[in-house]
Amino acid sequence: MDHSEERWPKDIRDCANAIWSCDTIDKATTFIQPMPSQSAPIALPNYVAGELRLPSSPSTTYIDSFEPKTGRLLYSLPCTQPNDVEEAIQHARSAFRTWSKTSRSERSRHLRRVSDLLQEHRELFAVWESIDQGKTLERARIEVDRAISNFSYFSTYILHEQTAARMADGVALTYEHRSPAGVFALISPWNMPLYLLTWKIAPCIAFGCTAVAKPSEITSMSAYLLGILLQKAGLPPGVVNIVLGDGATTGAALVASPLIEGVSFTGGTATGIAIRRATAHQIRKHLSLELGGKNPTLIFADAMADASTRKHAIRTAASAAFENQGEICLCGSRIYVERSVYEPFVDAFTLYVRDKYSVGKGSMGAVASLQHYNKIRGYLQLAVEENATFRLGAVPPMLRENSNQGYWIEPTILTDVAPASALQKDEIFGPVVTITPFDTEEEAIRLANASEYGLAAVLLTTDGARMRRVGEQIEAGLVWVNCWLVRELGTPFGGMKNSGTGREGGEYSRDVFTVVRTLHLPA
Repeated sequence: MDHSEERWPKDIRDCANAIWSCDTIDKATTFIQPMPSQSAPIALPNYVAGELRLPSSPSTTYIDSFEPKTGRLLYSLPCTQPNDVEEAIQHARSAFRTWSKTSRSERSRHLRRVSDLLQEHRELFAVWESIDQGKTLERARIEVDRAISNFSYFSTYILHEQTAARMADGVALTYEHRSPAGVFALISPWNMPLYLLTWKIAPCIAFGCTAVAKPSEITSMSAYLLGILLQKAGLPPGVVNIVLGDGATTGAALVASPLIEGVSFTGGTATGIAIRRATAHQIRKHLSLELGGKNPTLIFADAMADASTRKHAIRTAASAAFENQGEICLCGSRIYVERSVYEPFVDAFTLYVRDKYSVGKGSMGAVASLQHYNKIRGYLQLAVEENATFRLGAVPPMLRENSNQGYWIEPTILTDVAPASALQKDEIFGPVVTITPFDTEEEAIRLANASEYGLAAVLLTTDGARMRRVGEQIEAGLVWVNCWLVRELGTPFGGMKNSGTGREGGEYSRDVFTVVRTLHLPA
């Protein structure tokens, strides 16, 4: 580590050295195995003003975080109190004065450096992301690659962005001028911790803003490692600050601060509503809220017409349902199948999922927390009470805290689920799907749109006209036809209805993180 890290307290620095050296599963497992089951010798610090530091408030409490695959205590993290949150905001505000005036080429250089360092330490981040969140190592690697792309993409975007100029009846030349909006609160969820955190940080600093970021208290390890990496990359102190803690204390203080000019949040709809209420009197605040989803997958008979299309349809629907244990807001958890191919699809789909996604075969991880495990378990108990048919899976056993058992749930396929059931309506956010038949295209569209959410959808068909006709009627911000989770970072990302407000990606991220004024110059 470089000399500037001598500012860190020795125990924090030693811990950072030890964790940073664990760049394989074997090394990381060896490091965490000796930990006593009832105590956490690792206490993750915040990253504020370019330094790793524990909060100074004497009222700071600590939150325990557990390893999903074993149920063992992994580390603790501070529940950062409002006064320490405000200190981080002040550092971001001070850094904004300089960073907002930094040239685009200089900002681009910093982002490229972060991207390069992430690439260099790709396996380190993937290893700890897999351990901390419960996902497979293969899935973690994919998400680290996307985090690398986030910094790489915005490092070049800002060098080539365009603005608009118009002549007003020969009287004046008008042009749009954009400037950084200010200090942003960036709040990311636990399901894709590094990827979604960097999806916010990269455009925020690329467009000249500074940030105070708060990851989920369930998965804070990759944010901690990112703080170390940002320090290594030489990002000026205060441009990005990372405070750890829960939503009720740390997140609420961050969002409500009058010094915060905008909030980019990814998480549950209930929290999004709370953010809007907390900031309703602060009209100026930029809000970008990417919230829940209960996404449909529509499968038409032509998608099952021959062996090739049938294989593709089953593989795509299964991937959309069970990747990352179904813990992706874009997962297709409501599958609707044209009745003429319904039973053949259900049989083939069940066989494929049993072979590909069963726990223990390397393609399914553990769900992220005991709380979430119990939530999913509650829905599966409801399925039993409502006499749904379990084509695959069952109600998992009851687990209690400190049981040292991992949070493993087998992929579950349910049929014979009533349209009004909570299983069809609520965002379960786990490895659970329902499959329902439909008879007509109009019914398929109606069923797909029968949700308070409108984030994403998958449409499987070989009919080119139907692709456009149905795709344009589905009430979702993202519609994938014969594919899933394909992303081009310039396209708008966000949902309709209760799935959020605002869009991010390319010029849409620019709208979030900048303010625009129109200048009129006499002709």
